[in-house]
Amino acid sequence: MSETSRPRRILVGVNHGQSATVLQQAVHFARAFDAALVCAHVDVGRYVVEERSDGTVVSRPLDPDLPELADTDFDSVLAEQIRSQVAPLDVSFRELAGDRAYALARLADICGVDAIVIGSRRRGVRSGLKEFFGGSVAAQLAHRQHRPVIVVPVEPVAEDAPLPWESPPA
Repeated sequence: MSETSRPRRILVGVNHGQSATVLQQAVHFARAFDAALVCAHVDVGRYVVEERSDGTVVSRPLDPDLPELADTDFDSVLAEQIRSQVAPLDVSFRELAGDRAYALARLADICGVDAIVIGSRRRGVRSGLKEFFGGSVAAQLAHRQHRPVIVVPVEPVAEDAPLPWESPPA
């Protein structure tokens, strides 16, 4: 298949409770580029034991005391919420595991996506700690990808307000 006849795809990282803006922007780009949407959720509490050729994975929980799930399919409730917001776009779903940046980058390579859309982190101590220990998913992807990474601001800061990493004025 030549590059011009290859189907276009936009990958978007999704989560429960995520700002609707991220999916809305991914849909906007998919429509603008006449692309299918690949929605991926990464469970950081699991690790990959098998990777399939379509980018899906079989995973196990990091905590051996947790009950084993019957399967690691994409959450059906989240999938229905997404389908209702993106219709009539062609959409597929992937449930991934492990490090978010690595999992999204790997899926992007396997699926041959044209761009990755993710949300910026939310403000707050909890998000700051996650970023401190795990690093910014957006920064990791932006520096390790050969395709565009589109970071959607989920809580824009006012022009005259300090940025989260800046100390407030004294």
